[in-house]
Amino acid sequence: MSSSIFDWFQLMAANAWLYVGAFVLVLSILVFVHEWGHYIVARMCGVKIDTFSIGFGKELFGITDKNGTRWKFAAVPLGGYVKMFGDTDPASAGHVNGIQEGEEPPRPLTEDERKVAFYAKPVGQRSAIVLAGPAINFIFAIIILSGLYLFQGKPVTPPVASAIIGGSAAQEAGFLPHDEIIAIGNSKVDRFEDIRREVLVGLDIKRKFSVRREGEIIEIMAAPERLIEEDRFGFKHARGMLGLISPGNAIEVDHILAVDGKEYTTSEARHKAITERMDTSFIITLDRGEDVNDIMIHPLRAFNEDMFLAESESYGFLNISDRDDEVFVKYGIFGSVNEAVSETINITMSTLQALGQMVTGTRSATELGGIIRIGAIAGDMAQNGIIALITFTALLSINLGLINLFPIPMLDGGHLFFYIIEALKGSPLSEQIQEYAFRLGLALLVGIMLFANLNDIVQIIL
Repeated sequence: MSSSIFDWFQLMAANAWLYVGAFVLVLSILVFVHEWGHYIVARMCGVKIDTFSIGFGKELFGITDKNGTRWKFAAVPLGGYVKMFGDTDPASAGHVNGIQEGEEPPRPLTEDERKVAFYAKPVGQRSAIVLAGPAINFIFAIIILSGLYLFQGKPVTPPVASAIIGGSAAQEAGFLPHDEIIAIGNSKVDRFEDIRREVLVGLDIKRKFSVRREGEIIEIMAAPERLIEEDRFGFKHARGMLGLISPGNAIEVDHILAVDGKEYTTSEARHKAITERMDTSFIITLDRGEDVNDIMIHPLRAFNEDMFLAESESYGFLNISDRDDEVFVKYGIFGSVNEAVSETINITMSTLQALGQMVTGTRSATELGGIIRIGAIAGDMAQNGIIALITFTALLSINLGLINLFPIPMLDGGHLFFYIIEALKGSPLSEQIQEYAFRLGLALLVGIMLFANLNDIVQIIL
């Protein structure tokens, strides 16, 4: 057994309120948003809502509004539900045709009661009510990201390789320092983050990179290296690594062990060797803490005039980029919304690609995380500041909306699938078929949840 489990428990014990609090806060907000989508569209369609619950199990506290809806917080804050009038359960897996009042035998629904029952609504309205939950998760993420881009700005790093890691897929493919990547396949690249996303999710898939080099456009075929990384909690995940270093990564000269294979033991000797090679490409051997790497660089004299001035903030640091590093680009109202929609689409497509890789075996299913991993990430984001936590909330909202659209009975996508069949054949599937389907869906969801959370526990322990 590794020490990671002890480190994990020590971290959780020291930051319990932060990690648990951040997790519960983010999840409660997203559950409320999701269920509010169902609720508001149901109300617009004239459906009576019996219960709006954040969490499952025993009610902790709540109120009943003038419309008879019970708004409550329950003991287990791992989800929530909206129970509509006429449904037998919160998942709308069945409905009742009568009302039980006290000890009297069930009576049939009156005509007025049928008008406000969910199951009695036309299939189009039922579909809209079900679709509203996932849809509002996407809308909520777009609102969050739009606000960040409008007031904080969108982080943008130029899509330029300031240096190339020696022995990497990038070096083998022929990338050079200061290459500007303008497209990957048919996808346009606007910032270095686009390259990182494509490579991380794409793993070791060979693809075409369109590169601008000294004013000319060339094409480079490269297959990133697949790496298995482990974070401080012990969670493992696969990612692609091309070997391009982004702008803004200045190098501390005293961490340079060798230049073009020749070792230097004094600062003066290192400075002299680097100065002689300014405005040319050469290889340095760099101590990066945990690793020692050979890196191909092409530093420009014009960007390093203060490197040897003791009174300068840049003293002792070698600037390897040919342009500014990350900037925050602010957009207007319409521009921020457009960027937020684009980012939401990109995150959705990347998530689907990663899930597809798990299905085909390209990516290990052990990367599927449960509530422990989500809680750990939420706590880390909270430690990194409110902006990081807000960004994580948007990301999780997108994933919540996407997962709920999967055509699995018990999920919103499963309901929509049945409604599509009903619309096509002109009548709903038999209650028996739907009951078996919902049982199968419940078993599948429970199995996935158990698998994901066991993944978390096993990776922490081993």
